[in-house]
Amino acid sequence: MSMLYCVKMNNIIDRDISRELQTLATEFSVVTVLGPRQSGKTTLVRTVFPDKAYINLENPKTRAFVEEDPEAFFAQHPEGAIIDEIQRVPNLLSYIQVIVDEKKQMGLFILTGSHQLLLHKSVSQSLAGRTALLTLLPLSMAELEGASIQDDPEDYIIKGFYPRIYSENILPRKIYENYFRTYVERDVRELINIKNLRTFEQFMKLCAGRIGQEINYTNFSTQLGISSKTIKEWLSTLEASYIILLLPPYFENIRKRLIKSPKLYFVDVGLASYLLDINEKGQLLNNPARGYLFENLIIMELYKYRYNAGLNTPLYFYRDQSQHEIDIIYKNSNQLVPVEIKSAKTYHKEFSNNIEYFTDIVGSDRCPKKYVIYNGETEKRKDISILNYKKSTEIFNT
Repeated sequence: MSMLYCVKMNNIIDRDISRELQTLATEFSVVTVLGPRQSGKTTLVRTVFPDKAYINLENPKTRAFVEEDPEAFFAQHPEGAIIDEIQRVPNLLSYIQVIVDEKKQMGLFILTGSHQLLLHKSVSQSLAGRTALLTLLPLSMAELEGASIQDDPEDYIIKGFYPRIYSENILPRKIYENYFRTYVERDVRELINIKNLRTFEQFMKLCAGRIGQEINYTNFSTQLGISSKTIKEWLSTLEASYIILLLPPYFENIRKRLIKSPKLYFVDVGLASYLLDINEKGQLLNNPARGYLFENLIIMELYKYRYNAGLNTPLYFYRDQSQHEIDIIYKNSNQLVPVEIKSAKTYHKEFSNNIEYFTDIVGSDRCPKKYVIYNGETEKRKDISILNYKKSTEIFNT
């Protein structure tokens, strides 16, 4: 059974992760689906498991009952249940552990959560070896195209990929305005103690202006007038609640001094565009952030592809102190696949200069495949593959 989304024009979107979710439910007593708010977790699990009881812990009355009498709650659901936003009552995981150990039934509980640090800690303590973990990010280009919904990169960058953009006739900026306000005013207050929310809002907008750049804690600290320690805490909060992604640097014992700070991207590029006040294509085409936003678009497509298959994502970037940089290094066992991302529609030979430099350093035997992803036509050259951005996930076919 596929997970379906009804969208405008009566199109249907099949969420690719549904297949892996079904499989894991036959192999584990518990499956936990993590991901940002509004990425479609609830619709996914309720559609894949339509016969399971559904409990939403965001509902105050439900949460109060569950907290006050968990034994009575579980007695009401002897066949298990879908429990949405489990991090709201994390002590339930201890009860679930006892139940699944006694029943030894696969697919008994399906859990969802929107805060990975809180859940990972609780799961590792209570459900280690009993639950599989999946991450559901917003829609992918492939999922949209499967429903005959196709846009150009500029539209994708502005609209982003939250399902409501495609299921309701609402302007993206209104969706993101509400998402931003809700996140800052509710989630942030719950996750960290912030006295001045406006400073945190400014921090998020500064993050959007630093997409594709290495984290510079001192720079953030100077601009906001807060400590580097606080900046690190706030970045951790944004990452844990699936607002940003920190791409780690690749380094090994090679001949160059390497940058070792992560690069910053947004999990949904549409939210980044909103924070940059980019709401129309005309505002984007000549914007200096366009190349970085295109890069963000592609990198998140790569992550979605891997997560939807239930796979880890061994992606890195490379940069040395001589400013040689590779946007993506895909590590496949001992092989390294360098990938450059360009927003241009015309391929230029210099796009591959840094790839050749990197290959010379690590050895050509370790880089049997090399790619440039851009906004032009796919073509195959002797020593490098040139991919249209819609074919970006082909880098994993090594």
